[in-house]
Amino acid sequence: MSTPPPHPRASVETPRPSANGLRLRARRVSRDVRGAGRVLNGISVDVPPGQLTVIAGSSGAGKTVLLQTLAGLSAPTEGEVLHDGAQPGPPGPEFGFVPQEDIIHRELPLRRTLVYAAGLRMPPGTPAGTVLETVEQVLDTLGLAERAETPVRALSGGERKRASIAVELLTRPRVLFLDEPTSGLDPVTGAALLRTLRALAEDGTTVVLTTHVLADLLRADQIVFLSSGGEVAYAGEPAALCEAFGVGTVEEVYEAVAGGVRVERAGPDDIGPADSPSPSRRPAPVGALRQWTLLTRRGTALMLHNRLSVAVLAGSPVMIVAMFAVLFRAGAFDRAAPDPGSTAMIMFWIAFGAFFFGLTYGLLQICTELPVLRREWLAGLRIGPYVASKLTTMLPVLAVADALLLIVLRALDRLPAAGWDTYGSLFASSVLASAAALALGLLASAAVSEPGQATLMLPLLCFPQVLFSGAFVPVPRMTVAGQAISWAMTNRWAFEALGSGVGLASLWRAGGSPSGPPLLESYGDSFGHPASRGWLVLAGFALLFLAWTWAVLVRKCRDGAARSRSGR
Repeated sequence: MSTPPPHPRASVETPRPSANGLRLRARRVSRDVRGAGRVLNGISVDVPPGQLTVIAGSSGAGKTVLLQTLAGLSAPTEGEVLHDGAQPGPPGPEFGFVPQEDIIHRELPLRRTLVYAAGLRMPPGTPAGTVLETVEQVLDTLGLAERAETPVRALSGGERKRASIAVELLTRPRVLFLDEPTSGLDPVTGAALLRTLRALAEDGTTVVLTTHVLADLLRADQIVFLSSGGEVAYAGEPAALCEAFGVGTVEEVYEAVAGGVRVERAGPDDIGPADSPSPSRRPAPVGALRQWTLLTRRGTALMLHNRLSVAVLAGSPVMIVAMFAVLFRAGAFDRAAPDPGSTAMIMFWIAFGAFFFGLTYGLLQICTELPVLRREWLAGLRIGPYVASKLTTMLPVLAVADALLLIVLRALDRLPAAGWDTYGSLFASSVLASAAALALGLLASAAVSEPGQATLMLPLLCFPQVLFSGAFVPVPRMTVAGQAISWAMTNRWAFEALGSGVGLASLWRAGGSPSGPPLLESYGDSFGHPASRGWLVLAGFALLFLAWTWAVLVRKCRDGAARSRSGR
């Protein structure tokens, strides 16, 4: 006989003190949504601290919009929302919000995922032992202790939902908002999760959730039932719900509300005066350097645990080297009998290989985890360390790939016998080309809304880099418009820096091939500048793309939260 899966425990066993729950009040709140009109209409509710409040109603009644408005994530069009008598402040570690989508990465084991999340949320200087103890308590509370070493991707849908809740419980929030947490759970697991949420409320945390599950209504301390017009049809205790509508079941309550029935309730002006703002000491935020370190470590772990990423990382350089071996003959750089056309193409494909590595590695770095980023931003994550961590996670891998490519090409005699200065220049050009391409990939990943769109960006970004690189059509032979476009192509500057570093101009001019001088004339001064010129341009592009990525992500996070937070 199989052992039944563990369910969330009905009590919260923790030595930490009870939470000082937040009191929420909405006064005559209305909310307009673009394309949907007025979704909330004159809502006034009071959510006492330390209670479990359920927001119910039919689909389209505005439950999620009300939840976000009460949380302070979206500003009401009319009216006001108060947290402990004051305007909602910036969310932080004491604020918990669990949306419908997953807010954790799926590649790592659950315990390790929570340890990284705790490091980003818990106060600076928290001992590692305390972090681990907190993680173990949360796992035990939610019935996930036996799944601690299981990769998140292998958890069931209900277990992943509990894992998302576990992230929020790490900092013992004063208020916890959940958007349909029991959706998709079996009745037993859903009931156990509600008991856990009630236990959190009894311990002091204010818990507010939306639901479609009828049984959830009867397990709450308070029900806010919305009509299809975004108005409060009922606000009160679950025990009085059916009696208030004169029906016998919760299903009949839904039918009555759909028919336009509303129960008399306290009007907006009947709710008592707002509480005096109570001082709340916010914990010190995790510093930018600490965030960058944790994010780099987590990014490296995620990359190594993703089999597809490892396969791409290992396979891309092998593929490029194989193409070089098939396309080009050995000895193209022999000064006695060089092959000028092949030398130019070898430099181009090294440049494009570095570009392709960087772009493909960057394209899926952000769009696949945007919900996670948005939630962590609300918890205090800075966008700057996040973007920097992507660079420091991927650039060392790209540098190794570039170095291996140069080493193998030299071993195959596709590059000249030269000193450390030449190969140092080639390596620097390749790494900076990869860095600029990686930054461009991150920008594209930040700009799109889903991975499929990022995949479509790959050819759109690659084709101009090939056509306007100056390799197939030398820059001096382009039209004025083409020359202007080529200035914006990182591949042009990588190609010219590589050609300058390997000495193409002198090889073509003084080598033993009669085609060298005419080819040099067609390329003009493309290789007449020091390689450092290309390095500066590539570094500038990398910084520009990273800054642009930062700006796009800040805008997306602010739009996602519908509220600006200065300094992040």
